Amino acid sequence: MYCSDYHTHSQLSPDSTAPLEQMARAAAEAGLAELCVTDHCDLLSLYGEPVDRYDWPPALAQYQEQAARFAGTVTLKLGLELGMAHLNPEASQVILDRPELDFVLGSVHNLCPEKGGTDFYYVPYPDSQACYAALDDYFTSMAALAATPYYDVLAHIIYPLRYMEVPVSLDRYSARIRAILRTAVENGKGMELNTWRGRTIEAWKPVLALYRECGGEIVTIGSDAHVPEGVGKGVREIQGLLADCGFRYVCTYDRRRPVFHKL
Repeated sequence: MYCSDYHTHSQLSPDSTAPLEQMARAAAEAGLAELCVTDHCDLLSLYGEPVDRYDWPPALAQYQEQAARFAGTVTLKLGLELGMAHLNPEASQVILDRPELDFVLGSVHNLCPEKGGTDFYYVPYPDSQACYAALDDYFTSMAALAATPYYDVLAHIIYPLRYMEVPVSLDRYSARIRAILRTAVENGKGMELNTWRGRTIEAWKPVLALYRECGGEIVTIGSDAHVPEGVGKGVREIQGLLADCGFRYVCTYDRRRPVFHKL
């Protein structure tokens, strides 16, 4: 089993204080072969203010230092989680124009600007009506993102569910999710299985079924760890789910190209 964690955050993300050295050491202790750091670059801030750039020098410096430090122990890859890229194609193109970049997660973290642009973490979900209103907005943005070239893999497609304590079902969104995944497949892109630090495994079954219907094969796995203790959580378990759903490979990336590893 080739174990990799392709969704992690360091102190360069606004919601983490963990040095990359600590994250890499945790990956080695967890027996991972690869760790990709995918710090946040969201084109909307937590409260909806536009962002149009990313500070690459600190990201490159910490990556190069730790990649050399852990060479032969765990392979480090340089990634980025680019949020809401469809809102500013010009800025997205400039941000991603880095030869050192291995991997780009394309994510939607915010309501659309017309609805305030707030991160879904801060959206209130008092009842199912509020939940479905947020999900309507979310999948509309995800469809727009999927049609762009500014990602390699669609990140945590079921992301808002983690904040909703009211029971909701994605059944009503099956057609929309299928269309999003088909767009990704047709454009040579993939999808992520995000374990949310080991808490989300079985919830991916219906999405994987839709992805397989669309002919999808490119799948990466990420813990979404923001602290060392979360690195690698759920990676092995979700590989078992992937195999059970009929998939043959898990992917890593090198210079924006997928590398397939047999399950």
